[in-house]
Amino acid sequence: MWILRSLDASLAVTLRLLPGAEKTVGRGTAAGFSIDTPLVSRLHCTLRAAADELVIKDLDSTNGTFVNGRRIQQATLREGDLLRLGGVELVVVRE
Repeated sequence: MWILRSLDASLAVTLRLLPGAEKTVGRGTAAGFSIDTPLVSRLHCTLRAAADELVIKDLDSTNGTFVNGRRIQQATLREGDLLRLGGVELVVVRE
């Protein structure tokens, strides 16, 4: 299982993905995972989980998707990576 957990204690965001899952992330109601903050696009990105990797793809979000400080269109996430969606920072954990 892959877990993305917010670093900001005042914003309790935890996203959990089992291998084989694919979810959209955004602030809109159509998103599989909802993060209701102004800088996150309605459909911001997708996450695709496999047993050995977690792939993120930006969905042409306004404020971008960043992995370890670098703006990406698509990337493979590793344990310990920092993901930023708008103003939300998440750390990647594998259990």
